[in-house]
Amino acid sequence: MSRIGKRPIMVPAKVSVEIAGQEVKVKGPKGELQRILPPTVEIVWEEATLVVNRRNDSRPARQQHGLCRTLVANMIEGVSTGFQRRLEIQGIGYRAAIKGTTLLLSVGYSIKELPFEPPAGIQFAVENNTNIIITGINKEIVGDTAAKIRAVRPPEVYKGKGIRYAGEVVRRKAGKAGKKK
Repeated sequence: MSRIGKRPIMVPAKVSVEIAGQEVKVKGPKGELQRILPPTVEIVWEEATLVVNRRNDSRPARQQHGLCRTLVANMIEGVSTGFQRRLEIQGIGYRAAIKGTTLLLSVGYSIKELPFEPPAGIQFAVENNTNIIITGINKEIVGDTAAKIRAVRPPEVYKGKGIRYAGEVVRRKAGKAGKKK
């Protein structure tokens, strides 16, 4: 039995969960999410908690048991508190700005500013030109958006310039060795 899959999911009072067959709808103060679970798992109410069970012991059911439990738990956390991801920009002249809802990145390309439109349900915020905050209720979309922004200019290993996750450690390489005499 999956150690993650057998843990019950606590549902806060301000969140409502609707289960219709394999479809799960979660509503909360931040918004609404829905997902269709695979037929190998089922989700049931037990008092004030949700429990994800597998229908049989087949290999696909065992593989998807913990995954589905985590996906439903992330949906509940997203509509109640939301998710956020922080990015840091390092490098001389590298900065970010917000214009309307669009994120503008100046990270050393010949185009003065690269515009980055947020997907539906995602908001951008910029602190002191070098810190980007990505917030939303869907953990997958928040993480994917952060990865796409980081991919615009990933940190390089010699000087450390680029866009990185907050707290990310970039292993630096030594530059060229000096001329030997």
